[in-house]
Amino acid sequence: MIDVNSPNRWYLYDALIEGVPEDVLVTRSCLGANWSYVEAECGMGVSMTCSGGGRAIDKAPLVGRSLREVAALSKSWNFAEATLGVAALNAWYSRRELIEPYGAVFDDMGELPEGVERRADAFAMYAEEMPGKRVTVVGHFPHVERIAKTRGGILTVLERNCTDDLDTPDPACEYIIPEQDYLFMTGVTFTNKTMTRLLELARMGNKPHTVLVGPSVVPAPLFFDLGVECLAGSVVVDPEGVRALVERGSGQLFGTSLLMFDCFSSASSRR
Repeated sequence: MIDVNSPNRWYLYDALIEGVPEDVLVTRSCLGANWSYVEAECGMGVSMTCSGGGRAIDKAPLVGRSLREVAALSKSWNFAEATLGVAALNAWYSRRELIEPYGAVFDDMGELPEGVERRADAFAMYAEEMPGKRVTVVGHFPHVERIAKTRGGILTVLERNCTDDLDTPDPACEYIIPEQDYLFMTGVTFTNKTMTRLLELARMGNKPHTVLVGPSVVPAPLFFDLGVECLAGSVVVDPEGVRALVERGSGQLFGTSLLMFDCFSSASSRR
């Protein structure tokens, strides 16, 4: 059990890093323009590429190093380094054999016709509950406006770089999140170090249903102890396909290369 009252603000990161074995080695990695991957003896993990932050500190090659050592880069304030650290965490945690025991529901493989929603689409699963409810999305997801237009939710989008009329500057999280009914957070909030505080805010006030969404999500059960109701992430099922997409700078990483899933906490009525 994580001690959320610990004076150590890295409690979430340290717990995830310590869960990665020291004797598993990294075999390949790539920091891509849009997505990145770390491949290890146990499997491959991906993360959305983030830029900016502080200067790079760890410039040594990743191949041949302990996966746990590379996962510790998730604590770096250089967000490119942190991207690779999160991908390393996913190389360990985003494996079907680890998440199936927690009741994960996996999506069907392949592309779907336009207008057909995936079974593991986190937004679609909550759609019937959203009309008239206060919904906050952290990060401007593609087609996020459909929550307001077709779901009837009262939508707030918290975004660091506001470019759309729907966007609200992310410091507003302190005021908005405790008042919400539903909260959807991109896994990138772990990379940029905002997730710990956002989850704390989600345990205050109205205590919104909280969902972590996207390929960057690290699907570890300890998030359920922190009030998360659903982990909506992905598992790499075609490493060769992911390598090709990442290394050519593709902005799209779905299709048949990743298998999407939803995993609910034991306290959720959806499980």
